[in-house]
Amino acid sequence: MMVRRTLGMYKPHFTLNNYKVIAFSGEIYGRETASAMVDMVVNGEAEITAEKGIGPVDALDGALRRALERFYPEISHMHLNDYRVHVLDTKEATASTVRVLIESTDGENVWNTVGVSGDIIEASWLALVDAHEYMLSRYGL
Repeated sequence: MMVRRTLGMYKPHFTLNNYKVIAFSGEIYGRETASAMVDMVVNGEAEITAEKGIGPVDALDGALRRALERFYPEISHMHLNDYRVHVLDTKEATASTVRVLIESTDGENVWNTVGVSGDIIEASWLALVDAHEYMLSRYGL
């Protein structure tokens, strides 16, 4: 996806306006410990969705999927296989920049995406967006 952006060959399938993630105490809410809301434009239509999840990244992924499935039902075939976080500068402790690596599959193909930010949620969002964009591009949508 980075190469496509650099070469000017990238046409986004959706545009994010905003996202919000709220974490809950697991003791109160049990298994679902976060909720996320995404406000985006898909095919020229405004779309706002929310989802609960097992942690903030799961909730964000669920909200993104919910927003996209109405326009691209093929998204339901995609699943996250692996999620890894790497601290890039350990000297900065909790203020470090992180790299999030996501491995996704549609049941036949496997691909990896990356997001980098000083905010772990933003890095996760960037990797999630590229994972979904890659699949949509691969399907020729």
